[in-house]
Amino acid sequence: MIDRQRIVESSFALMAAVSRFAARARAFFYEVMLSDHTCPTCDGPLTMQGEGRCRCQACRQVVDPTLTFQACPRCGAKPRLRLRRYECSACGAEIVSHFLFDGLVFDADYFRRKMGEHRQRRAEQRERVRQMLAENRSGVLTPPAADLGAVPGLADALNRLTGGMKTPLAYLPCDGFDLNRYQAHIRAHIRPFAMSLDEIPPLGENARNDRVWRFITIIFLAHARIIEIWQDGQTVMLKQYETNREGPHVPGDVEEIDGVEGLVGRVET
Repeated sequence: MIDRQRIVESSFALMAAVSRFAARARAFFYEVMLSDHTCPTCDGPLTMQGEGRCRCQACRQVVDPTLTFQACPRCGAKPRLRLRRYECSACGAEIVSHFLFDGLVFDADYFRRKMGEHRQRRAEQRERVRQMLAENRSGVLTPPAADLGAVPGLADALNRLTGGMKTPLAYLPCDGFDLNRYQAHIRAHIRPFAMSLDEIPPLGENARNDRVWRFITIIFLAHARIIEIWQDGQTVMLKQYETNREGPHVPGDVEEIDGVEGLVGRVET
């Protein structure tokens, strides 16, 4: 019977042995390829730091051995790094590096520059959106003053609404009602969920007048599409208008870096 546990353990042991062998092979490859070369500045010995990077043990200078010691096999010109490969700086022919163990090189300066350009474009886009929102922001809404005589039968309806009050309906002086003050008061207490009119705290000492003025105010606020009102039995209900709770939505796609798709995607040359 096959012991699966032993097979798994043997597989991991084999993978570890292969990794150690690859590391020793890479170190030996670098040592052989750099054995005939010295630092171009002080003639000191070189050690490989990674693909496309070696360091002088004396002056600590870091150089790319392909760019420093290799030449184009066609025309003899110096190579240059092009994203993830080398090419001749004169004829443009692709140059296979003698100093790459895995055959891959990474132009860190290019991608660092592209990432900086991408962040700058994103910042400029956010600033354009901020300016656009500031330019299109509407002014303060000031509804007209309340006219109790503009709606026929309003006084009778208000009288029936407050029928439970002991105080009889009396004339309300115009200078006793401040619509703007009541609007600000109700907007400060309104919520995105349903609540009754009586849950809005009163502003005045006269409970009956205050309830009437709150009712008049919510009619104007509903007409201005700031709140929604409806009747649930004998109770007047209200809440914030649906679109009054949502912020503006500005569509916009995230820009890609030129020539780079994601972290490890397509690279244009």
